[in-house]
Amino acid sequence: MSVTVRTNGEALLARRRRAVANGVGAYNIATAVSASGAVIIDADGAELIDFAGGIGVVNAGHCPPSVVAAIVDQAQRFLHTSFNVATYEPYVALCEKLIDLLPHGPRTKAMLVSTGAEAVENAVKIARQSTGRQAVLCYTDAYHGRTMMAMSLTSKTGYKLGCGPFAPEVYRVPYPNCYRNGNGIAPERFVADQLRLLQECGSNQVVPDQLAAVIIELVQGEGGFNVAPPAYVSGLRRFCDEHGILLICDEIQSGFARTGSWATWQHYDVTPDLSTYAKSMGSGMPIAAVVGRAEVMDAAKPSTIGGTYIGNPVSCAAALATIELMQSLDLNARALVVGDRIRERFLQLQEQVPAIGDVRGLGAMIAMELVHDGDPHRPDTELCARLLAACHEEGLVLINAGVFKNIIRVLCPLVITDDQLDRGLDIIDRQMHRLTRKAA
Repeated sequence: MSVTVRTNGEALLARRRRAVANGVGAYNIATAVSASGAVIIDADGAELIDFAGGIGVVNAGHCPPSVVAAIVDQAQRFLHTSFNVATYEPYVALCEKLIDLLPHGPRTKAMLVSTGAEAVENAVKIARQSTGRQAVLCYTDAYHGRTMMAMSLTSKTGYKLGCGPFAPEVYRVPYPNCYRNGNGIAPERFVADQLRLLQECGSNQVVPDQLAAVIIELVQGEGGFNVAPPAYVSGLRRFCDEHGILLICDEIQSGFARTGSWATWQHYDVTPDLSTYAKSMGSGMPIAAVVGRAEVMDAAKPSTIGGTYIGNPVSCAAALATIELMQSLDLNARALVVGDRIRERFLQLQEQVPAIGDVRGLGAMIAMELVHDGDPHRPDTELCARLLAACHEEGLVLINAGVFKNIIRVLCPLVITDDQLDRGLDIIDRQMHRLTRKAA
């Protein structure tokens, strides 16, 4: 019996199922043939408001003309030589720009690669060579990528099924998630308890003088936009300094204006030794970076970091144009406006819908967590999935987050208009009320 495919989108998704490996993730059923600003046009010509931003990649919007022009200009000059073979100006200029925006102490250096996972892998190699140690400490709910070391650092087991054995000398402590683990105690007491657990890991997991680095997302991305308390981060910095451990901040999803600054650590009174970036740095072109204290960066021996595709010239040109655009539009300031509006609407919705257990985030990195009966330990994965599908039907692209896929996260382009933002939030509001009334 033959099945008639009724739409172009359905036909494209059917082709995907036949040709693409099942292990490639699909967060929803949206399709795309073009995109601009904060809008995607799908395979059937429908306009979709984009609250996913390519998973935090298009903070400066889809296809900004100045970035497209920079890509075309560089592509007409040369596409690739490998920076290992022939030094080119866009790579050097981008490193200079990163050093200017993200100083890690008196002297800072940078290196470029293609993906966030590569940045994490190289940051770990740099930390190990700098300290002469092997162990790395990471956190529950963390996401650092899908290459082998990055996957070992990633917490969610669903991303790692059948992929072991994993990289050795990786240890994990609880992320200071007050909503899930606070049990109603005062924030000061919670932070003190979490720092005690950090200290205790030296007795029951790994001796601190064997730790090369601690890697942390100050706002967790895939983990659900959990925000590290400032007092905890200060204590973590003291712990690292006391034991000669390097602090690595993973800013791959949170960087480049998403939280209202170039990096989340700039909101804290703490400077990491190394930090990693990707995603919105290049408006969708494959580009990533490790930035750090010069003496730490220079500890890596020749040819131990990098690779053939380290800082592709076209991607470097895109990143330079993206950063220039972000500065001209003051997207750091815009992120605070966008984030305040999303938080306000989510908090209003939380007052009306008991299924919303928590609203949290920083800047325009805002999420709401869906739970049963207000219990942070009873995630409502089903409601989250139904909300994503319902919003898509009404023209809004949303994605989830969290180990249990029960968190709605918003990563809309920061160039989104106020009208587009409100229309998207109205859709979430309307569909959440509809679905929870139906469930009741």
